[in-house]
Amino acid sequence: MEELELYLEEAKEQMGKSLAHVGNELAKIRAGKANPNMLDGIQVSYYGVMSPLNQVASVTAPEARTLFIKPWEKSLIQEIEKAIMVANLGLTPQNDGQQVIINIPMLTEERRKQLVRQASQECEQGKVSIRSIRKDTNEQLKKIKGVSEDDVKNAEETVQKLTNEHIEKIDALMKKKEAEIMTV
Repeated sequence: MEELELYLEEAKEQMGKSLAHVGNELAKIRAGKANPNMLDGIQVSYYGVMSPLNQVASVTAPEARTLFIKPWEKSLIQEIEKAIMVANLGLTPQNDGQQVIINIPMLTEERRKQLVRQASQECEQGKVSIRSIRKDTNEQLKKIKGVSEDDVKNAEETVQKLTNEHIEKIDALMKKKEAEIMTV
């Protein structure tokens, strides 16, 4: 019986991680508003070592359409600009000698639809991941020795409920992100 609960707890934890991953990926998709998370994947060369941007500079969004990146060391300004250009986010960095400034351009209707498709793909990958966790967990449950069929069946129903809950949460994230992207 304890083994069943362990598998259920593990499944819940893995599904939670999948949900969190989808949330993080959606945060990186730019919706026309400045958001420091947009730059999360950017790596900057810092004394020859590739480091995440947020570890070598502070990133703030003082206005809805502007990001300020203030490096801990002024010598990093060119490296940060280069890293942003290489990341191919469609953003053009500028600097004032103290910090890097990024003005976020308005999104075209076509670009908005593209971003909604991208968000939809991320959500679909999350759902596939959750269904895969369900499948693996159900297989593990069936292999447990010395447990009644009814207990296994109940555990499988619990796994299905967890799956449904997490997929609904992903759908809610998608709906929210789509509204955010399509709002002009």
